[in-house]
Amino acid sequence: MQHRFLGRSGLQVSEISYGNWITHGSQVEEDAALACVVAALDAGITTFDTADVYAATRAEEVLGKALAGHRREGLEIFTKVYWPTGPGPNDRGLSRKHITESINGSLRRLRTDYVDLYQAHRFDHETPLEETMRAFDDLVRAGKVLYVGVSEWDADQIRRAVAIADEMGFDRLVSNQPQYSMLWRVIEAEVVPTSRELGLSQIVWSPIAQGILTGKYLPGEPPPEGSRATDPTSGHFTDRLRTDEILTAVQGLRPLAEQAGLSMAQLAVAWVLQNDNVASAIIGASRPEQVTENVAAAGVTLEPDLLAAIDDVLAGVVVTDPRLTVSPARRP
Repeated sequence: MQHRFLGRSGLQVSEISYGNWITHGSQVEEDAALACVVAALDAGITTFDTADVYAATRAEEVLGKALAGHRREGLEIFTKVYWPTGPGPNDRGLSRKHITESINGSLRRLRTDYVDLYQAHRFDHETPLEETMRAFDDLVRAGKVLYVGVSEWDADQIRRAVAIADEMGFDRLVSNQPQYSMLWRVIEAEVVPTSRELGLSQIVWSPIAQGILTGKYLPGEPPPEGSRATDPTSGHFTDRLRTDEILTAVQGLRPLAEQAGLSMAQLAVAWVLQNDNVASAIIGASRPEQVTENVAAAGVTLEPDLLAAIDDVLAGVVVTDPRLTVSPARRP
């Protein structure tokens, strides 16, 4: 496993990280979830990503249990705040109150005194950005958070937050966590150039497009039994990309993967890691074997002619419009 620096900070993260968005506490049994974390650790993954809202806080509990007993200094544990975690009006957003109470709950569930990276899960249009940035900075000064980042913020929002941090002397953002894959390249137009300029890295989620890029979904056929497309808690995500046009194009990647000596999943993960602004690609798993397979993409270099061939195969189905946003129904 190789490591990359997160933004301009001194923090290094494993270039493949493990996330438990729709697996731990909901989609897979706890024993299987624990086995996947063990497989991740055995493969050299040191970076683990979660959020307070995943499985209604249960995902943090499962991850905390799985990592208990492992050397804390050798791990990078990330979590997030924004989405509702309770019924009250202050149980959501990026107010000082919700941020403060949410980090305390996350630390308790994760069984740790601090998190390495605390991320604003979405931009809060109702709370002054100055209040959010000061609350984050207070957590850094209190030692509960080492670094701060965001998730699915656009270029203008990132720029505004960095300007406030510079003006007020707060800790700067070091990362953004967006969706990014061969099929979903929205960040390339504005977010990546802005992040490079301001010193942020991307920690990308869904590098295999929730399984679409594994090639297991075939055009004109129902999804395989037990796949995420058949799960009522996650199938809505794959529906957007699981069109015959896209699935047909994806099948064209199979000979390219074989030529490179990679599985289609490995090709997809390796592809996002070719972007030098990507510090880490988040993988999830319902079985330990999936972790082992995906980790093999670490350190792989894809030659320019292969990258060009991938672009040719997917021409016409790639999403690039930066005006598109992630639906509130999805919370990766």
